[in-house]
Formats: sequence, structure tokens, C-alpha cells
Amino acid sequence: MNAVLSLLDTLINLYIYTLLAYVIFSWLIAFKIINPWQPLVRQILSALSQLHEPLLSRIRSVLPDLGGLDISPIIVLLAVQFLRNLFFELILG
Repeated sequence: MNAVLSLLDTLINLYIYTLLAYVIFSWLIAFKIINPWQPLVRQILSALSQLHEPLLSRIRSVLPDLGGLDISPIIVLLAVQFLRNLFFELILG
């Protein structure tokens, strides 16, 4: 049982880290620090987008329009942390 919990925790951490990488990549592109037309950058951004955009777009559709401010990654991070804590509390507690 501990191996399954450890694997689940590792997968959640991996999702969180890739979400943070996706947010940082989008900032770097928005501020023109990296070129999105480079093949490696485009490949990384495409992979991260395919992983995270389905969930982020659902959250964006529910949120009110805040102009240029996108808080959907923050909501996803909070929700994932909450669900992880709830799951481990139910399993271990």
C-alpha cells in the first residue's frame, strides 16, 4: 500500500512541477525572452499544453473575465494540493 501511495504522490508532484514549467514558459514567451518558433521550445510547449490545457480551459470557462490576468493555474494548484491532502487523510487517517 505504501508503494501505491508513494507512486501517487510522485505523480501529483510531477503534475505540479510540469504545471509550473508551463506557466513559466508562457511568461517567458509573453515577455519575449524565449522564441516560441524554435523547434525545441515549440515541442516542449506543445507537450505541456496537451497535458494541462484540458483542465485549465475548463476552469477558465467558469471564471469571470479578469482582463489579462489568468488565475486558472493557481486554482488548479490549490485544488490538486487539496485533493492530495484529502486523499492521504482518508487513506492514512
